[in-house]
Amino acid sequence: MEISLKKILEDIVKALVDKPEAISVTEQEEEDCTRLILRVDPDDMGKVIGKQGKIAKSIRTLMKAASNKEGKKIFVDIE
Repeated sequence: MEISLKKILEDIVKALVDKPEAISVTEQEEEDCTRLILRVDPDDMGKVIGKQGKIAKSIRTLMKAASNKEGKKIFVDIE
């Protein structure tokens, strides 16, 4: 059973925010990497980024670990 990286990111972020229905993840395949663009409600932005960007960094670290199994580079942009 393979779970997509997009689904993993959505599940992580849904646990952090107050408005999970406002989460949107767009996946862009590029030559040598996958870019996931995460959009959340403006009121939830602080919860996703965290103090000094610590939560955002942790999310990116988890996503890189998950993408290693597929052998791809992954970038997570938070908008």
